[in-house]
Order: sequence, then structure tokens, then C-alpha cells
Amino acid sequence: MASPDQTRLLDPETISRAESLGLAARFVVEGYMAGEHKSPYRGFAVEFDEHREYAPGDDTRHLDWKVLGRTDRYYIKQYEQETNYAAHLLLDGSESMNYGSGPITKFQYGKTIAACLAYLILHQRDAVALGIFDARMKDYAPRSDSRDTIHRIMNRLAACEPGQQTAIGSVLHDLAHQVRRKGIVILISDFFDDEDRVMEGLQHLRFGGHEVIAFQVMDPWELEFPFVGQVEFEGLESLPPILTRPAEIRRSYLREVEAFRTRLREGCERNQCHYVPVSTAQPLHEMLSGYLAFRARTTAR
Repeated sequence: MASPDQTRLLDPETISRAESLGLAARFVVEGYMAGEHKSPYRGFAVEFDEHREYAPGDDTRHLDWKVLGRTDRYYIKQYEQETNYAAHLLLDGSESMNYGSGPITKFQYGKTIAACLAYLILHQRDAVALGIFDARMKDYAPRSDSRDTIHRIMNRLAACEPGQQTAIGSVLHDLAHQVRRKGIVILISDFFDDEDRVMEGLQHLRFGGHEVIAFQVMDPWELEFPFVGQVEFEGLESLPPILTRPAEIRRSYLREVEAFRTRLREGCERNQCHYVPVSTAQPLHEMLSGYLAFRARTTAR
């Protein structure tokens, strides 16, 4: 039986909308069983792709008799097989993700994104792995396509609490080295880290043929900076506290935040990654169904 913490991670309205949209792979993926997504492996099913010359031992049922009649040569019809994909969900569990101006922190919101996407991916018979990281991968559930996996994933998400500094770039490099089959990497983070290292990690994943989706989760007060009076801001991830008057720095702060998000978006676009800006004030079902609808319109099948 699911605990209350686990139950809260799966929002029924989000699941209902997401199931109707699905999460298809945009690029060629390498799965390990027949499924719904394009595979680089050649087979004899689904969609015609090309011819190759007949070789002893080939199944004669796949001979192209029309080509034989025209050329007097034996050619086999090859088809593009379809496959399921493996999605790697990476959730930033560093200390900065613990911020929340309202009833939900960035980390809690990120947990619900991860849980709902894991449910959706498993529901459509694809495989999912979950990694929760700060400066290293501190918890990891290996990929599985069993629907029972969702319970283990929710257990891990419910039990995990954020802490320590983050090192997104290093985690992405490690994953790129370890995961050889092309799949989808879904990164959920506020991206408060060294931007160059993050971009290098994204490039490494893309060089390996992985598709990457980057959800940047931020709190509305981080985006709007509505603080008044004299405020002491508590430092996160080993940074010292800062005492200041927000009204005096609001304009420059907002300019820097917008520039930061623009650089991240443009870096993702250069690397053909989907960048998804997220505010924790936005209902999850609106955010996720909006992205999946956009993705359904732009996915190359």
C-alpha cells in the first residue's frame, strides 16, 4: 500500500492528461525489446527502409520479387524495426533545491515531475531509471520496464531529502560514460551551478546520441524577487548569508536571472535539447501537459 508521501507524488489530473499525450522519442533510440519508437537496428517488421543483396541463409520470404524480375538479381527487403526506449530521470537533490517561498519547495515539485514522468513512461511500456544527485549520484534505481518499478521509484523519491552542493556537469559526464545505449535523459534541476560545466555535460550526452530534456525548476520569488525592507538571505550550498535591501538590487537581480535563463535556453537549443522553464507556482498538470503537447507537435516520427 502506498504511503501518503508516495500518493502525493502522483497527481491524478497530471497523469490523466499526460497519458493521452504520451512521451515519444524525438531521435533514434536503442531499446532492448519491440516497442513504439524508431530503432537504428534493422529488422523485418513495421516499416520498409532499404534493400540489401541476398546472402545464403536469408529468409526467402523477404525477397523482393519485383526487383528480381527487373534485374535478375536477388535482393532482400529490410525494414526499420521499432523499439522501446530507456529514459534516465535525473533529479537534483542539492541544498538549493530545498528553497520554497510557499507550501512546496523546488525539490518537492521536482519529485512530482519525476514520479509522473516515470509513471507515464512505464505505462507506455518503455523503461525508466531514476538518479538523485548532488555533487555525486547519491541514489540510483537501475532501468526497468516493469510497471511495479513505479513503487520502488516512489519509495526512493519519498525518502530522499536534499543536501550538500551540486556538480551537475560531473554527474552528466559520468552518466554519458556509463550508459552506452541511446535513450532519453530528463534532467530536473534549478541549474544553480557552473554553466560551462553543465553545457559540457549536455554536449557529452548529445555526442553519445542521447536526447536531453532540461526542466529548470525555480520558485516564483526567485523569479519575481518581491522582498521588501532589509532582508538577510541565508546562503545555500556553502555560501555565506547576505544582508541587503532588496529594493536597491531588484532591477539588477532580475536582469541577471533573466540573462541566466536565456543562456541556459540558448545552450540547450545549440545542443538540440528541449529547455522547459518551470515555476513551482504553476500547477503541475498545466506545465507537463503543455510541454507534452508541444513535444507531440514537434517530435520527428
